Amino acid sequence: MRSASPQRDLPARDTPGQQPASAPGRVPFCGLLPRSFAVIALLLAGALSAQTPQTGPQVLTFFSSVDDTDQPYAIYLPKGFDPTRKYPLVMSLHGAGSNHRLNLRRVFGQGNLPGQPDAEATRSFPALPDVEFIVASPLARGTIGYQGIGERDTYDVLADVKKRFPIDEDRIYLTGLSMGGGGTVWLGLTRPDVWAAIAPVCAAVPPGASELAPNALNLPVHLFHGEIDPVVPVASSRGLHKQLLELETAVQYTEYPGVRHNSWDNAYKDAAIFRWFSQHRRNRFPQRVRFATRTHDYRSAYWVAISMLIPSTLAKIDARFTGPNQITIDTTSIVAFTLDLTGHPSFVPGKPIHLIMDGGRYSSTGPQMWWRRTENIWENGRATHSTSGKRPGAEGPIFRAISGRHIYVYGTADSPEPVELERRRKIAMEAADWTWSRFRPYLLFKVLADRDVREEDQEGADLVLFGTSATNSLIAKHARHMAIELNPGAADYGLVQVLHAGGRHILVSSGLPWWTGSEEAAKATPRYLPLIPRLLLAFKDYVLFRGELNNLVAAGFLDSNWKVPVEVREKVQALGVATVFR
Repeated sequence: MRSASPQRDLPARDTPGQQPASAPGRVPFCGLLPRSFAVIALLLAGALSAQTPQTGPQVLTFFSSVDDTDQPYAIYLPKGFDPTRKYPLVMSLHGAGSNHRLNLRRVFGQGNLPGQPDAEATRSFPALPDVEFIVASPLARGTIGYQGIGERDTYDVLADVKKRFPIDEDRIYLTGLSMGGGGTVWLGLTRPDVWAAIAPVCAAVPPGASELAPNALNLPVHLFHGEIDPVVPVASSRGLHKQLLELETAVQYTEYPGVRHNSWDNAYKDAAIFRWFSQHRRNRFPQRVRFATRTHDYRSAYWVAISMLIPSTLAKIDARFTGPNQITIDTTSIVAFTLDLTGHPSFVPGKPIHLIMDGGRYSSTGPQMWWRRTENIWENGRATHSTSGKRPGAEGPIFRAISGRHIYVYGTADSPEPVELERRRKIAMEAADWTWSRFRPYLLFKVLADRDVREEDQEGADLVLFGTSATNSLIAKHARHMAIELNPGAADYGLVQVLHAGGRHILVSSGLPWWTGSEEAAKATPRYLPLIPRLLLAFKDYVLFRGELNNLVAAGFLDSNWKVPVEVREKVQALGVATVFR
């Protein structure tokens, strides 16, 4: 199969704004009105608020707490939209250099006209096929991928659409192309019970996603790719397809002979993707749940939730009904988990539940159960997290500190000379500038001197701090939570680490900035991401290097108490360039 109109996934140089659809109208009220006028005003307000929304393609916005901005997304409402019925929803993710407006037309099979540049195609929506779906396409800041802030934006759009329109929770689908195809894989595997089915197109699968493939057991997947794709090699989809098949997942794969990167022209032709999605509904109560994760940020699927895992390891659980009230569970690197069988057809209320867990036999009552491991034995009860150790919402890794609202802070505590002060400010400004090549994300980050940071600036924000406890007052404030500190005089070294204090993640960068000499290291990271954040995405909890990032001294995860592992501690101490705290 060949694409009729090849096109490249390039940036639109301008994105003309379309005014968001108006909120339900309200009648202004000033002072007191006579009773009759008040009644008329109330009736008019009710009539306006009950108006049928505009149908067809359009642009709406949601307010983002990441940077206090209104962020756009494109949306399609069916021509015969009826606010009294529930609709299936397709979330569609754009590729690198593209945007929400272009992507909405592409998922309907309406690509650029022959010779039409993206900037021109962005200006208006063509007539789209009439389908009985609501379709939403986030801008997600442009080209920053769909982990971290891009991921948060996608779920914010999902929440905004569900707030505005009647959505069938069991018919929510996800698709995307190129970078957005990788986002589809990531969002689908980390939260498989949100989606009824996913369709990644020429997916640039992000690092760490393939180990989560077992999570797709109950999630239908349809992969698409062009045979001679020069941007995202076809091996990406072939490998994922093979892996999912081996895991007994309901996966389909369509490869287009002779087609390059624009495989979406074929995958979305004639709005065919909607016909495939219409075959699937979410299974809320599967007989078997497999789930793998490295973080409590993604800890549940269907009727299983991981309450506590061993930090820095891949935690796995495989739970399956073998009969009414009979469950077999196998776990790896899990300390505690919960089951919620409410509504499951294989759960019989009022009767005991028999479980085989990691080979041991147990019994309990339901529908909700809490299990924790004591040595090699499971027992009923909730696990208690340490208030100072790693726990849900406080576990890193480094990328976690820039995955939501955050501010960049350079130090002035040692009263530097103007030239040095300007150098520090420029480093912080460079870290906050996620622009790369031709791509400029739609993000607003604060860059402040430590002396200028107010409590209001820190409210709900993570911190990115530059310097040491001697040069930055905020680092000094949180120094007791640090695992490692660069010694004075270690001028040729760079150290970046994550810690958790004051209810927030804090990234501390001391010495050379983490992007110093990063050319080789950058090759192993997703090239569609801006350099500054994509390096952090590849880091774990700490990185110590000499001269340039390619010359690593030590790197890895901190233990459950936020400390450097013993085997690394002596090596770093022997160098005399850093102090490792026990």
